[in-house]
Amino acid sequence: MNTRPKIVISSLDADRLDTLLGSVPDGTFPGKAELEAELARAEIVEPKKVPSTVVSMNSTVRFRVESSQEEFNLTLVYPKDMDSSGTKISILAPVGSALLGLSQGDQIEWPKPGGGLLRVCIEEIVYQPERSGEYHR
Repeated sequence: MNTRPKIVISSLDADRLDTLLGSVPDGTFPGKAELEAELARAEIVEPKKVPSTVVSMNSTVRFRVESSQEEFNLTLVYPKDMDSSGTKISILAPVGSALLGLSQGDQIEWPKPGGGLLRVCIEEIVYQPERSGEYHR
């Protein structure tokens, strides 16, 4: 996709991600520049003003793969919260940084394991901390 959808990020997430990026040594995170660019173009709002249909940190998102109609859920987390469950994606993964700030209904291109791209649609924000009143998670 050539056009990037508008993204909205909470000021709390933006501050925490800025701190995280500042702690990552140059050259150890290949997507650092891309994540910094996403943060730079984002509309930053107070946590209570994050729309309930936007992917924020610690949100669980239901996706649909366009070609197969397969659906799956992933939770966008900070690196320290990653585990081997297969249900989480790090903000430092290319797809993780691409998800931040997107809205329900947005589509992104997702790299396939063997190469190539899949078109994925964000079907639902299953859980969002801000929507649940959890502003300081």
